[in-house]
Amino acid sequence: MFIADQADSMQAATHDVSLGNEDIFQHRRCRLCRAQLTATFVDLGMSPLCESFLPGNQIDQMEPYFPLHALVCRECFLVQLQEYVRPEHIFTEYAYFSSYSTSWVQHVRRYCEAVVDRFNLGPKSYVVEIASNDGYLLQHFLPLGVPVLGIEPATNVAEAARRKNIPTLVDFFGLSLARRLVSEGRAADLIIGNNVLAQVPDLNDFTAGMACLLASDGVITLEFPHLERLIEGNQFDTIYHEHFSYFSLITIDRLARRHGLKIFDVEQLATHGGSLRVYLCHQDSNREISSRVDALLAHEAEIGFEDIRTYARFAANVHRTKRKLLSFLIECKEKGAKICGYGAPGKGNTLLNYCGIGTDFLDFTVDRNPYKHGRYTPGMHIPIYPVSAIDDARPDYLLILPWNLKAEIVKQMRHVSSWGCKMVVPIPNVEVIDPRDFAS
Repeated sequence: MFIADQADSMQAATHDVSLGNEDIFQHRRCRLCRAQLTATFVDLGMSPLCESFLPGNQIDQMEPYFPLHALVCRECFLVQLQEYVRPEHIFTEYAYFSSYSTSWVQHVRRYCEAVVDRFNLGPKSYVVEIASNDGYLLQHFLPLGVPVLGIEPATNVAEAARRKNIPTLVDFFGLSLARRLVSEGRAADLIIGNNVLAQVPDLNDFTAGMACLLASDGVITLEFPHLERLIEGNQFDTIYHEHFSYFSLITIDRLARRHGLKIFDVEQLATHGGSLRVYLCHQDSNREISSRVDALLAHEAEIGFEDIRTYARFAANVHRTKRKLLSFLIECKEKGAKICGYGAPGKGNTLLNYCGIGTDFLDFTVDRNPYKHGRYTPGMHIPIYPVSAIDDARPDYLLILPWNLKAEIVKQMRHVSSWGCKMVVPIPNVEVIDPRDFAS
C-alpha cells in the first residue's frame, strides 16, 4: 500500500513539473520576433552576475544567483538569455574599463582612422558612440577634429571619459533618447556600437533608436562576437547575464530589416575570439552592398544556422571541456603545484562558477584594472590582486582567464618563465604554454 501511494505521489510530482515547464515556456518569448522559446542552446546552471566584484566585507553575505540558461529561437534563430536582471542594476556602476587592454585600444584607433577616411568625416560631421565606456575609442577622433558624443550608462566609467575631455551623456540608449537628440539637432553621421548589442534586452527599441538617430546618409557600425566563432571555438564562457543575445549575421539582417536598415558591408575580425563588424545604413540609401554580405549569409545558411539541430549539439562540447579542465587542475594540485589566475574578466567568472573553480584551485587572480584590486570574484570569491602579486607568489601555473588576450598577456608576462612557470589557456581546450616557446 505504501509503495503504491509513493508511486502515485511520484507520478503526480512528475505531472506537476511538466505543467510547470509548459507554463515557463509560455512566458519565454524571443526578444527579436516574440516567438515562444522552447529550445536549449546550453544550460550553465546558476551563476552570479559576472561583473559584480565583491569587497571583502560582502563575501560572507547572501549573493544572488540567476539561471545561466541560453535558449535559441526556432523562428529567427537568435541565441539568447532571459532577462533576469534589469540593465539599470547591472550597468549603473560597472567594473569594466576598456582602456586597460592595450591591444583593444590599438584596434579601435585603427578603426577610427579608417572610418574617417572611408566616410569623409570631418569638423562638420557628428559621431555618436553607444556604450562609450571610458572614452577608449572616441579619444582617437579628437586629434582628427571630428565632433563626438559618448552615451554611457555607468556613471563611474563615464566620468573617466569626461576627464579625457570627451562629451559623455550618462543614460541608456533607446528610441526615446534618440528622438530627444534629433530634436536638439544632433543626428549622427556615424553611430558606433562596439560590443553593446549583446547587452541590450530590448533589441527592437535599441535598433529603432539607431534608425531614428541616423542621418539620411549616415552609417552605423556594430561590432559583436560572431556566433560561429562561439560555437566553433567552444567559447561558452562568453555567455553571461550581462550578455542577453548572441548573434549571427542572419539574425542581424533580420533585426535590421525590421527597422528600415540594411547591411551594406561586413568584416570578420579576430577580436574577442572572433567578431563581426557590420556596416548598416537606411534601406533607401544608394550605398552599394558588398559581395561579402551575401557570401557570409550564404555561408551561415550552409553551416546550419537556420537549422535548430545545429544549436542542439553545442552543449556536449561544453560539458566535455569542463571535465577536461577540472581533470587537469586536479592532477596539478595532487602534485603540489601552485596555480594563480591572470585576469578577472566577465567571461572568467562564467568559467569559474560553471566549473566550480575556487580557492581550492586558484590561490588568487590578478588584473590590471585597479578598480578590482582588493575585491573578490563573484560566486567563487577568489581574491583579486595587482599584477605584481605574481612575482611575489611565483606560481607554477598561470590560468589565463581572458583567453582572447592570450598573445598580449604572454608577451607581458614572459618573465615568469625564469622560475619555470607555465601558462594555461582553458578555451577551446586546455592548452599549456611555455612562454619561452610562444610565438604570437
